[in-house]
Amino acid sequence: MSEPTASPAGLPAAGPILVQKYGGSSVSDVAGIHRVAQRVVAAVRQGHRLVVVVSAMGNTTNELLALARAVSRDPGRRELDLLVSVGERVSMTLLAMAIADLGVPAASFTGSQSGIITDTNHVAARVLAVRPHRIENALQQGNVAIVAGFQGVSRTGEVTTLGRGGSDTTAVVLAAALGAESCELCSDVDGVFTADPRAVDGARRLAALPLDAAVALSRAGAKVLHAQAVERARQLGVELQAAATARPAGSGTRLPPGPSPDETVGIAVDDQLLLLPLDGVPASAEGALRLCTTGAGVPQALLDARNLHGQLAGAQPVATVTAVGRRVVQDPATLRRALAAVADQPVLHWQSAGEQLTVVLPRPAAPAAAAALHAALVAPAG
Repeated sequence: MSEPTASPAGLPAAGPILVQKYGGSSVSDVAGIHRVAQRVVAAVRQGHRLVVVVSAMGNTTNELLALARAVSRDPGRRELDLLVSVGERVSMTLLAMAIADLGVPAASFTGSQSGIITDTNHVAARVLAVRPHRIENALQQGNVAIVAGFQGVSRTGEVTTLGRGGSDTTAVVLAAALGAESCELCSDVDGVFTADPRAVDGARRLAALPLDAAVALSRAGAKVLHAQAVERARQLGVELQAAATARPAGSGTRLPPGPSPDETVGIAVDDQLLLLPLDGVPASAEGALRLCTTGAGVPQALLDARNLHGQLAGAQPVATVTAVGRRVVQDPATLRRALAAVADQPVLHWQSAGEQLTVVLPRPAAPAAAAALHAALVAPAG
């Protein structure tokens, strides 16, 4: 095989690969696309080979779903996948054009062209394999490769989409398949914080966070991280970087493979849950089920309201507030301090396991409980 050569523009055809993912808010309009193009070109000029995964512009996916439901009372999942996959294809082509206008060659690829092979579960497909031959060829020719996130192709040749957080998953599996130096997930938030800084005074950005802790925070509701993508990064040994699009590459929070630390690294809130007696859960809602038991020993069901359709009679809107760190589970004194911090809150249930303590409360009480646990458990910067 001949040695790769530089492109006519003098861009590197060898060097470390960097995968960047940009969410819908980053490419929501023409100005945003131009800002992303400039950020990508800056990374190329630093010697990286770039693979860029993009989401649909702004609220495009929701608008397409609303259009489908205006046309049909019950749109088929196959047709929905074909419809919503259009959004990312618009983003990828426009970004490729914007990058080319800055003097850097770029080529855009759909999920199927990128070699993202999935199962046949439309709307929530799982990636089975990645065969990024066309991406590798584009990089060898000195191009930036722009990939439509959130989508792939089944082994039967059908277009599929990957569900919530699918563009992050696309970026992670491509980074693993290409042996990328790192995978940067870019949004309007500059990294991972010890709590939501909009709700908790003293919350601070973490310079680094091991992937095990990132998985725990994402499962518990930390909105800057998508649980499935972070879990896949841990499985594949991919180092992540959570960063703000408005800041240079390498900013934000580094997420290397590794176990959760002993100290409490963060507080996460999930305020999209419902609590009801276990015997009141219909079979149609079992996919959203999380079991817990109240202090009185009465079996209760904790349900993810995002995965439900319609209302459930007798369901109580609740939230979970979770502290992540091994010591809060393994050290009795730390656990007592945590429970004392929320003693004046209307806690319905609490449990500690693995590397996290979780309390269940009525939704309005969640911000105060999060602030109390943060003050009690998360050490100040210093």
